[in-house]
Amino acid sequence: MEIERKFLINTLPSDLENYPCHRIEQAYLCTNPVIRVRRQDDDYILTYKGSGMMVREEYNLPLTAEAYAHLLPKADGNILTKKRYVIPLFDGLNIELDIFEGKFAGLQMAEVEFPDESTANSFPVPDWFGEEVTWNPAYHNSNMSRV
Repeated sequence: MEIERKFLINTLPSDLENYPCHRIEQAYLCTNPVIRVRRQDDDYILTYKGSGMMVREEYNLPLTAEAYAHLLPKADGNILTKKRYVIPLFDGLNIELDIFEGKFAGLQMAEVEFPDESTANSFPVPDWFGEEVTWNPAYHNSNMSRV
């Protein structure tokens, strides 16, 4: 189960270079249900996501580089590329700060995953976060792949 909230970013932290950064490329084979292939650095993943906004099913399976290369051309729409910075918070929570490239260059979005809905609903939003877009389907990466 994935429980996450998403926010646009007002101001980037000045110390991003101090946090781990991953290069991500992902594409969607289907958007209802969501079936995604992703390359994150040297890892390859096939993901299934159920319906929902803040809470939904999610299953990840490892892929080989060859399987990823075979599936990528079968994807519909845009291939999304981004840098993801992982910024630790408290109680084991992390901010995943995505800085998009390519077609969506300029878009900056943070996601925080939670262990349960109660923790998600009581999350103290950092000052540098902007508008919450958790319930706005336009900011689901699967929908972005279709515009």
